[in-house]
Amino acid sequence: MLSEGIAAWLRCSNVDAEVLEGGHVGWKEANHPTVPANKLPKRDRRGWTVWVTRSRPKIDRIAHPWLIRRFVDPAAPAFFSTTRSSVGAETRPMRRKLADLQGEVMTDVAANQKVGAEAPAHGIPFNEALLVWLRVAILSFGGPAGQIAVMHRVLVEEKNWISESRFLHALNYCMLLPGPEAQQLATYIGWLLHRTVGGIVAGGLFILPGVFAIMGLSYIYAAYGNVGFVEALFFGLKAAVLAIVIQAVVRVGKRALRNPVMVGLAAIAFVAIFFFGAPFPLIIVAAALIGFVGARLGRPEFAALEHGGKNSAVIDSMLGEGIPEHVRPNTARTLRVAAAWLAIWLVPVLTTLITLGPNDVFGQIAIFFSKMAMVTFGGAYAVLAYVAQQAAEYYHWVTPREMLDGLGMAETTPGPLIMVVQFVGFMAAFREASGLSPMIAGTLGGLLATWVTFAPCFLWIFVGAPYIEALRGNKALAGALSAITAAVVGVILNLSIWFALHTVFRQTFPVQEFGLSFDAPVLTSIDVPALLLSLAAATAIFRFNVGMLIVLAASCITGVLLRLMGII
Repeated sequence: MLSEGIAAWLRCSNVDAEVLEGGHVGWKEANHPTVPANKLPKRDRRGWTVWVTRSRPKIDRIAHPWLIRRFVDPAAPAFFSTTRSSVGAETRPMRRKLADLQGEVMTDVAANQKVGAEAPAHGIPFNEALLVWLRVAILSFGGPAGQIAVMHRVLVEEKNWISESRFLHALNYCMLLPGPEAQQLATYIGWLLHRTVGGIVAGGLFILPGVFAIMGLSYIYAAYGNVGFVEALFFGLKAAVLAIVIQAVVRVGKRALRNPVMVGLAAIAFVAIFFFGAPFPLIIVAAALIGFVGARLGRPEFAALEHGGKNSAVIDSMLGEGIPEHVRPNTARTLRVAAAWLAIWLVPVLTTLITLGPNDVFGQIAIFFSKMAMVTFGGAYAVLAYVAQQAAEYYHWVTPREMLDGLGMAETTPGPLIMVVQFVGFMAAFREASGLSPMIAGTLGGLLATWVTFAPCFLWIFVGAPYIEALRGNKALAGALSAITAAVVGVILNLSIWFALHTVFRQTFPVQEFGLSFDAPVLTSIDVPALLLSLAAATAIFRFNVGMLIVLAASCITGVLLRLMGII
């Protein structure tokens, strides 16, 4: 049955009707009869079975493809015919074309119906998808949690383009990747819908508004950052950002720390990175290994982690529950895609290094952010923890307070939170590049940092996603994800404390004894206005559920008022 409602209606008519959940897998597990393989229609050279239904009545147009993909052939395309009375002699070539594909004569199809190997089986026009991705990009405020929620609402709930299970599976994979998971999720779904072009458009549009916004704010910051009014704005911004990062710890923690094992992993990750300076990639790899082994051993603590959304299954989108043809793993295609995207990513890097050398600021930007793109697992806030400490403490491109200012810019503009890398690249080149005007150097540095940060994101999706689609439901992979997400809670907690130290205290000192390596605050250097403003922002967020943009705006206004009153 398609729904509980229909089953209930049939039961009222004395028909023994039940609802079966789980699709093809559920049908087999219930030991219901299936169609023998030798009774299935012949497959064409691409491995498809081709099915034709009438475009009217509406139930034919919806139910027929759904049933075929659910129970017979998950990758089957469906073509819609007109009624026989409206079909003329001009449809014969189309009938012959379908007959060639299927091996037998098919139902009439309208002559203007475009059918071919390259036509998307889901029927979603590219132009419509383009407008939807633009809408998602414009609405993508609020960090990864808010951006993923926007995509879920638009793509799963409003458009019903992708099923809940496939959305969560794609999100699981993106959570395992280095880099910003929200942008990679957009790329993944765009690629599912319209192949490589769709992925580039979805992922590219997702970051484009942020590129322009952060660049404009970087110009203002570099030119007027020492002006009292601008300093006051960013003073308030830092307090709000601190509260938002703490909120991220709480949100991720509620979802990820479901049992004592996950709490222990988060605690160990925090102690390792904050007190001992353990390398971030090592923490993530160790967590993934623990989760993988735990899941293989059948430990319930490492069961698959849900990422929100509806608890009950939704009707599958036109993609169906199966793997679309262009998503199926293909080694030759994988090698071609990998070679192309490696060139797109690394040719600018090698050109910069050969031309300017590894000690030039542009060479350092290219190397650092390329390395970051490969090792920063665990989502945007985990990436920020790595970038903040390296850029501020190792390269000295920005101060910790400037890093908070950059994060505030990223929080208040559309696009991934990790767009803060553009601000870091801008400020590094603005201050250190020789032979160019500071603004031109900053522009090039910001764009270079953005390029080497996001180009690998497309590589990971276009190369790895076909194989991940083939691993849907893999328990070991889900266990690794659960452990990584738990460890990331500890990493984000480290980030929030690091930010707090440099927001609430004016001075810190390094502790380097007994194997420990961390910054401790000078208690007498406490910044009382910053502390009070941070507490007020946290109260607004946690106690009164005030929206992020409202808190950011109010904090900035408060900073300006404090400046006018001579308090800061």
